[in-house]
Amino acid sequence: MKVLVIGGGGREHALIWKINHNPDVEKIYCIPGNGGIEEFAECHAIPVSDFEAIVKFVEEKGIDFTVVGPEQPLVEGIVDVFQEKKLPIFGPTAAAAQMEGSKIFAKQLMVKYNIPTARHEEFEDAA
Repeated sequence: MKVLVIGGGGREHALIWKINHNPDVEKIYCIPGNGGIEEFAECHAIPVSDFEAIVKFVEEKGIDFTVVGPEQPLVEGIVDVFQEKKLPIFGPTAAAAQMEGSKIFAKQLMVKYNIPTARHEEFEDAA
């Protein structure tokens, strides 16, 4: 199996390190990756927001499964794009990623559904 991990931080490094232990995984790619990740994965300098280029990369390399680490591409809808193309991917859709990407959205949702949370205030003017 060929796996792509999207991201280049510590979270992605840990994911790749663990994925590397799976005997069914023959090749790991990472976009964009970093120097430490290169020990376990082939890194490619494609911006994580360039979904068209990432989809093309996945199709050209015959990648079987993609894992997304950072919230930016999740909030921007990378999972939705992959699902439309019928490409296997692990991560929440853009709608679900709002919980992580917007603290105000998360707080409003918790208040609306009486989910216990710390008190909060919303401001539009820092002063």
